[in-house]
Amino acid sequence: MFDLHRLRLLRELKHRGTLAAVAAALSYAPSSVSQQLSQLEAEVGVPLLEPVGRRVRLTEQAEILVAHTEAVLERLERAEADIAASLTDLTGTLRIASFQTAALALVPTALGLLRDLHPHLRVHVTQLEPEQALPALQARDFDVVLAEEYPHNPNPRPAELEQEDLLDDPLHLALPRSADSPGTDGPTAALRSLADHPWVMEPAGTPARHWAMSLCRDAGFEPDVRFETTDLLLHLRLVEQDHAAAFLPDLVWSGRPPTVALRRLPRGRRTRRVFTAVRRGRGRHPTVLACRDALRRAAAQRTDET
Repeated sequence: MFDLHRLRLLRELKHRGTLAAVAAALSYAPSSVSQQLSQLEAEVGVPLLEPVGRRVRLTEQAEILVAHTEAVLERLERAEADIAASLTDLTGTLRIASFQTAALALVPTALGLLRDLHPHLRVHVTQLEPEQALPALQARDFDVVLAEEYPHNPNPRPAELEQEDLLDDPLHLALPRSADSPGTDGPTAALRSLADHPWVMEPAGTPARHWAMSLCRDAGFEPDVRFETTDLLLHLRLVEQDHAAAFLPDLVWSGRPPTVALRRLPRGRRTRRVFTAVRRGRGRHPTVLACRDALRRAAAQRTDET
């Protein structure tokens, strides 16, 4: 029988990449992690790690072990959910990660609902972009992640995670005051009219930037990106003060009226998908069910207000 604790360390190494990262995440000394993995190798009877420069990577046999460990941990997640469901009150800590605009527009309302219904549940929220939050969810740093997916730019869907749609968030072209009015020639003409204008976009390499660049290139121009940030409130401020054009989602206004002129985007590119993700087997846990229900109610309340 293999030691589950050591198997979990091997799984952590797969998801976190280095022994130092595993040690930091679990508050162990790196030497202790290394020793535990050496003992696991002795139990299994085959090498589990191989050196690559100054780092290590998992062998084929280690990958097999991790796959089985994932299945065992999923069953344990289900067991934990069943035990929690047998209790009359929700307690403990629920860890949520959310990207900025959902954190502003949805999370505060959901927190109020959770506080009223489950006063003994402690909720911890971290603002984090999906590119970092989803791998951290797999590494068990969070219980629920609020994430986004842009049109024609699908996210990877790891088998270890379960996704549930929350809402479709409309996207718009936001015009600075100095931009010429694009008239009524359609969304592509509106985009093309800003070909010579400065733009603010999310950093290179992010899904949002890939989507935005594709939109502009399909309209026939390469945008002059002078400002880069994941902070969409800064995007909005730069448009309001006539420094840049931008693509902005409805969630950035948190239910308030838009403060800048907006134009529609080309068909099929007008909404981003907002969803929640949890580890497979965790979806039935009462705290996760309560969180998702509160988020759905927050999204419905926002729709009613708009």
